Amino acid sequence: MAPRRPLSIQARSLLAAGIALAAFLGLTGFALDQAVYETLRSALRDRLQSYVYGYLAASDVARSGRWLPPDVSPDPRFDRPDGGLYAGVSGPVENNGKLATSWRSPSAVGLKLPFDGTLKPGAADFAGPVAGADENVYLFSLGVTWDVPNRGAVNLTLHVAEDARLLAGQRDVFRRSLFEYLGGLGALLLVLLLATLRWSLHPLHRIVADLARVERGEREHLSTAYPRELAGLAVNLNRFIDGEREHLGRYRNTLADLAHSLKTPLAVIRNELESGASGETMRWNVLEQAGRMDQIVAYQLARAAASGHATFASPVALQPHAEEIVASLEKVYSAKNILCEFEIDAQAHFYGEPGDLLELLGNLLENAFKWARHRVVLGAQAVPAPGMRRPGLEIVVEDDGPGIAPENLEHLLQRGVRGDERVQGHGIGLSIVQDLLKAYRGRLDVTHSESLGGAKFTVRFEAI
Repeated sequence: MAPRRPLSIQARSLLAAGIALAAFLGLTGFALDQAVYETLRSALRDRLQSYVYGYLAASDVARSGRWLPPDVSPDPRFDRPDGGLYAGVSGPVENNGKLATSWRSPSAVGLKLPFDGTLKPGAADFAGPVAGADENVYLFSLGVTWDVPNRGAVNLTLHVAEDARLLAGQRDVFRRSLFEYLGGLGALLLVLLLATLRWSLHPLHRIVADLARVERGEREHLSTAYPRELAGLAVNLNRFIDGEREHLGRYRNTLADLAHSLKTPLAVIRNELESGASGETMRWNVLEQAGRMDQIVAYQLARAAASGHATFASPVALQPHAEEIVASLEKVYSAKNILCEFEIDAQAHFYGEPGDLLELLGNLLENAFKWARHRVVLGAQAVPAPGMRRPGLEIVVEDDGPGIAPENLEHLLQRGVRGDERVQGHGIGLSIVQDLLKAYRGRLDVTHSESLGGAKFTVRFEAI
């Protein structure tokens, strides 16, 4: 089976926001429903209590202890059968187990309601919904003491109840409205979130489209008109694109130069083979051309090995590589007894391939050892720049040799000048340095050394 395609950033964000929004609106709806229910229940209690006080104000108790209800009930529904509001009075229990006083409102006639309980005088109770034989009701009860002339005190309990379906109906109406409003609000918020996500992610779609145009060759670089968070990415991608093009161009040039350089030795070998010359002469001529071809291949491979500028390269310490190169050069030039001094800052790092650093330092130091009389100085220091991600680097190589005449400087630094091309081995010369500096966007300055009297080579890499 094909691997499942991962969700897009937009889909992930919308899904996460949708889950969070659903949870928030669900909890909000639950809290509002409970708050409204408690409010309705409290209002119902107060209303039932007011009905009890209305009955107490307009009623009386006969000398026999019978409850005398008022002529006009506090609410007309008490007078209608099954009107939704019910009232009743229960008195003390006599020895026969029956209530001494009992009364029911016309609306409660024929219904079995929980009106049989009694309370102590002054006690009040509200409960609900209470299950009755015929109706589920919310019940408010109040215990009172009625002082009857020539009889004494009579303890009564007044009960007022309301059909639970009335409050449940009000709650259902609120729940439907709440669901509609919260559902509509949630849908609206999701639409706004989707629009916000599309607007926020539009720069990412733009950068993807620009990369596709670069791949198709429709444009050279990415645009830099992106938000601040993506501007640095676009700059680094442009540097990466430039670096890859430089690498590709260098490889093409190296192959073209190699093919062009090998034509002459190959032609000489072919002519020797076709000329019918004596074996010894032909052997030495072929060996000579083979050595020349070996030098050409070594030189072109060294040029191709320069990997060049890398935006995301790791820092490389200079001290260990410089010590390795100097140790080798001291053996080669042991007869000159040259002293090489280091003035390398511990914070100085080269951001690139270690092989390129070896090639750069090797050519500069070999040139200095070749022309120095007794002393060579290698210095390196970091060049910090505020606001940049990594500092620049300055490398200085000085010797006490004869130096370089000012009139030869321009010729020495021309592109393609190969001062040591005829030297076999490592001495390829300053042409490799020039190619490396071009690949790494560095700069080479050749001046006179004030301290040693010879040549001074200064290499600078800018901070980025």
